Amino acid sequence: MAQNGSVRKSRPNILVTGTPGTGKTTTSSALAEATQLRHIIVGDLVKEKNLHDGWDDQLECYLINEDLVCDELEDLMEEGGNIVDYHGCDFFPERWFDQVVVLQTDNTVLYDRLSRRGYTGSKLSNNIECEIFQVLLQEAKESYPEDIVVALKSDTIEDITRNVASLTDWVGSWHPAT
Repeated sequence: MAQNGSVRKSRPNILVTGTPGTGKTTTSSALAEATQLRHIIVGDLVKEKNLHDGWDDQLECYLINEDLVCDELEDLMEEGGNIVDYHGCDFFPERWFDQVVVLQTDNTVLYDRLSRRGYTGSKLSNNIECEIFQVLLQEAKESYPEDIVVALKSDTIEDITRNVASLTDWVGSWHPAT
């Protein structure tokens, strides 16, 4: 594990978060391609590296072990140059991120996206309610300095294209803290 301060990162770390279905992976993939940053999909990492405590039948998802995830990512995050793609954000260390992006989607658009993914019942309604009450935006604002948290609309391909262009510009102008 890298010692704090031993590695000065030359590229920023970005967290892309939001309710499932808001376009995190689409946005993150396009941003990674545009900036050559490393795209880390936490859900895939959890499955590949067994960083979970089992399966939740009711929510139909893995119960991620946040400590194992953070241990797995620590060295990469210290190096910099990462886009972390995950629907939660409150367990990652604050020091990891230079920008926290919360994608937000209109509820009717989100409902259609999640329904096409096969979400039904409480899994569908819980995610729609999460978006209605802006749970992820609130979580980000409570977990990170407000000046690095940005909410971006993600309803259409045009929104995603605009978001990627804006974030690409931000990456291009980013300089490491002195």
